[in-house]
Amino acid sequence: MNEALTALRREMKKQDIDTYLVPTDDFHQSEYVGEYFRAIRFLSGFTGEGNLVVTKDRAALFTDGRYFIQAEQELAGREVELMRMGEPGVPTLDAYLADETPEGGYLGFDGRCVDFQHGCLLQDLLAKKAVAMKAEHDLVGNIWKDRPALAASRVWILEERFTGRSAADKLEAVRAEMKKQGAQVHLITSLDDIAWLLNLRGDDIPCNPVFLSYMIIDLERAWLFANPVDFDEDARKYLADLNVQLAPYDRFYEAVRQLKDTTVLLESGKTNYATMTELSDSVRIVDAMLPTSLWKSQKNEVEIENMKRVHVKDGVAITKFLYFMKHAFTEDGQLTESARALLHGEDIDEWNTAKLLERYRGEQDGYIEPSFTTISAYGPNAALPHYAPTAESHRAIEPKGLYLVDSGGQYFEGTTDITRTIAMGPITETERKHFTLVLKAMLRLGDVIFLEGSSGITLDLAAREVFWREGLNFNHGTGHGVGFCLNVHERPNAFRYRQAQGRMENHPLHEGNITSDEPGLYIEGSHGIRTENLTLVEKAFENAFGRFYRLTFLTMAPIDLDAVDFSLMEPHDLELLNQYHAKVYAALAPYFEGARLQWLREATREVK
Repeated sequence: MNEALTALRREMKKQDIDTYLVPTDDFHQSEYVGEYFRAIRFLSGFTGEGNLVVTKDRAALFTDGRYFIQAEQELAGREVELMRMGEPGVPTLDAYLADETPEGGYLGFDGRCVDFQHGCLLQDLLAKKAVAMKAEHDLVGNIWKDRPALAASRVWILEERFTGRSAADKLEAVRAEMKKQGAQVHLITSLDDIAWLLNLRGDDIPCNPVFLSYMIIDLERAWLFANPVDFDEDARKYLADLNVQLAPYDRFYEAVRQLKDTTVLLESGKTNYATMTELSDSVRIVDAMLPTSLWKSQKNEVEIENMKRVHVKDGVAITKFLYFMKHAFTEDGQLTESARALLHGEDIDEWNTAKLLERYRGEQDGYIEPSFTTISAYGPNAALPHYAPTAESHRAIEPKGLYLVDSGGQYFEGTTDITRTIAMGPITETERKHFTLVLKAMLRLGDVIFLEGSSGITLDLAAREVFWREGLNFNHGTGHGVGFCLNVHERPNAFRYRQAQGRMENHPLHEGNITSDEPGLYIEGSHGIRTENLTLVEKAFENAFGRFYRLTFLTMAPIDLDAVDFSLMEPHDLELLNQYHAKVYAALAPYFEGARLQWLREATREVK
């Protein structure tokens, strides 16, 4: 019996709630959340992203293709039905809520964890069945007796030599946009937007250098609602100089209630339902994408130069790791003494290799922390796109087959994200073919020239067409935006083949956008392959037909030539691969000598 679900249903009965929605979001609609917000894991054991719906006699988890295999494994024996979003015959989340909630009944959720846009859609949909919403109940909090506390970490200033733009200048730009939109007040609840705007960073969410906060800005002053104990004397003076008043985190809703007879600029999809319901009826709302979201996606010259430097640093760490993996075994399949020494006497497995990679990154100047939990996956585990080993659950690595590592680092000079798949020894012809298809797709997308105004939907075909010709596909986007010493997943730029409904993330690409290029292929029970470089949008040329842009690779690390079937690559594919490896060698060679340098030369050799 699932005791957590049983306890939740008792609370639902007390509050006369028929259906209860539990999202993975925190109060700020963050993608990654702190331990306090792991309600779905507490109720179901699922560790990915999704929405859990609980009724009096059913529980269903809605998640997307990134997590299908993982969810099936983690939900086993938990009395929770898996809803594979987007698959034939699977209802949408909203349709399911409408069907499962009885006419005249009640839908409940914590309004702080559901965005206003979605809340309104639910309200309109359920009104057809006279269903009312109860958005004020944190029922999970009532039953989660050992729930972790809200995170609280030191907030620190990211210097202008890294950001390239002062917080004062950014605030001035925000107020100019407010005037343009006819607004006297601006509400920001998105954590990365606040961090970027103020050039402040924190550690309230693992791998994301942000801090729990809300912000209210008027045409003269601003208020930052956060945990005051996280701010030292320097940070407090810094805020005071910006005319930003620091207030307790839990006073935000009180401040929202005080707003009267004014016009407020906000983004409903990035503002929680509870905040919106606290606004007075006298408040006029201008609903638009947060201006900071667009601005921070377009990296300035200083940020770009920092990102180029940090990708060389990161490439050094990755190359050391690749060298280790390619030399971990003797010819007879035994772990080498040098490899065992680097693993502190431990066996080679997914967990220990992930820790070793982080050690290599830690050797680099300016390194802060990983940019996400490292995906270190061998063999069939790599077929789970978001698999991550733990100290208790991991797979040994053998001198055969494919090993995938998707990882990244947070540095003062920027954020990295890279995936490499490595042949640990002999691989099958199918694995070799699939590796080559992924490589071709990654290279072809990175080679596109596109006209101003194009979005990631326009460009996605350059990668995905390689698979579609073979009757293959992968169930995730081809690429996502990347922040600067911020969230590794950043809107609004992305590569995907279909429209993202209800989200302001189908935006034209702009100069300075940094976007991942990461096609993959996943065969359940067998193998998974992904190759990922980060790309930078740069001007290519301009003529009578308009302004054209190109993608330039930022990531600098070898791609395993041992896994490539060169007969499947066209001449231009080989040219692109050779050009990339020539750049990798030129960038990284000065940091190596001896056996590592010799291996790097061979690993980036020209192929025909």
